[in-house]
Amino acid sequence: MKGKIIKGIAGFYYVHAGDALHSADGIYECKAKGVFRKDHRKPLVGDDVEMEVIDEAQKKGNITELLPRHSELIRPAVANVDQALVIFAICKPQPNFNLLDRFLIMMQQQDIPCIICFNKQDIDAEGKKEDYCSIYEQAGFQTITVSAREKEGIDRLKDLLRGKTTTVAGPSGVGKSSLVNCLQSGIVMETGSISEKIERGKHTTRHSELISIAPDTYILDTPGFSSLGLFGLEKEQLAGYYPEFVPFEKYCRFGGCSHISEPVCGVKDAVAEGEISRTRYENYCLLYEELKSQRKY
Repeated sequence: MKGKIIKGIAGFYYVHAGDALHSADGIYECKAKGVFRKDHRKPLVGDDVEMEVIDEAQKKGNITELLPRHSELIRPAVANVDQALVIFAICKPQPNFNLLDRFLIMMQQQDIPCIICFNKQDIDAEGKKEDYCSIYEQAGFQTITVSAREKEGIDRLKDLLRGKTTTVAGPSGVGKSSLVNCLQSGIVMETGSISEKIERGKHTTRHSELISIAPDTYILDTPGFSSLGLFGLEKEQLAGYYPEFVPFEKYCRFGGCSHISEPVCGVKDAVAEGEISRTRYENYCLLYEELKSQRKY
């Protein structure tokens, strides 16, 4: 039987098999065969697996095979993610674009497409949503604005998630939990008997967990983040994560231009002329200086 690992705790893996979205009937508690340990292969949340049922009444089984992965995230450790959904509020709190850019870089490093979702459009008294979307659409990212409180934009967001496994992230206070609840409307997979089945005593560690919201559609709710380091990146590589710079780099006088202090720079000219977002460029400069000052060990 084929299934997908939705959670792993202390050597037990909970595998969602079939289409039983609305009950615990499709969740099997499994152990992984010793062959994986011998081969130094560790099952991850999101893995598609073959399993054998050893007790149908108790919903217990063994994972017998890990099917090929098409992607693997390092943070959080999860397999077969198709895309990321990063959520920020339009206001209350004001978006931290430096933090957003860091997240986008982290996803680009792992070749994961990213959708940017601006929540709380119902209290966008200053009409900032178009400006914010424009900044990131200009950079080639897909954006959407919603209101979790008023249930606005939820159907379009569900369309963007359909048939995919999406990791969902965002800082605290942006309404991420409310939005995740909207996406689960009508789905009780996370509550009642399933919560009782999956929880094994008190766990202080936050585990990655897939939530099934429609057939072949999963979201991975990740903890809120307040800071992100720039992992394994050299300052010379940073411009490559700002795709809107590329069309203007041919106008730079020097090859390998940093777009910071050089006298003739197509990117700086594009910023001055409004063809590149000044917000994005200023974040680039801040991140460049941060990378420049990192100690090399």
